[in-house]
Amino acid sequence: MNLAFIGIGQVGAALAGSLVALGHTVTIAARDPGSKSVTEAVARFPHLAVASPEDAIAAAEVIFLATPFATVEAALANGDRFAGKVLIDCTNPVGSNLTHGLNSERSGSEFVQSLVPQARVVKAFTICGVENFEDNTYPGYGDLKPAMLMAGDDAEAKQVVATLCQELGWEPVDTGPISTALHLEHMTLLWIKMARVQGAGAGFVWARLQR
Repeated sequence: MNLAFIGIGQVGAALAGSLVALGHTVTIAARDPGSKSVTEAVARFPHLAVASPEDAIAAAEVIFLATPFATVEAALANGDRFAGKVLIDCTNPVGSNLTHGLNSERSGSEFVQSLVPQARVVKAFTICGVENFEDNTYPGYGDLKPAMLMAGDDAEAKQVVATLCQELGWEPVDTGPISTALHLEHMTLLWIKMARVQGAGAGFVWARLQR
């Protein structure tokens, strides 16, 4: 599958590196191919390709948005080029003192969808820290896999994302429409507070037990 990454920081690089190792064609959409984040990602994962945002987005079947939330408006400019694309929103609107950056009035993913109304936006690859995107194995739990919760309005797009989740070792859990992404963003804030502030450490994830 042809995948593009807008944003190649810690989370983007971890996901891109894992996906290219699985045999996907992964391209970094880079305005500046010589930037520190791009050169570090390519040095770490030499099979990553680099192209202009225009070329990377045009060729991609699925696009990962992994920028800081403050930059999503600029990253998604010229929204018509995203028409019909599956856009995975990996961003989180984090405000001061680990509050919700949009005052919980709507989800960040709904804001993203409003910027690219013809894209098929799915919230996924949030709810935990980068350490678990680099290594999500938790031995000793039998067949139980860590859960990756997602939300979106397009059922077909969510199935595409679910397949990628499974390939990466997650159990995909569809939580409903894109408005539900607000709750996933609060789960991310909870994980950060527990792991980073309260000292639980990054070595935990969410999982689903179901009868």
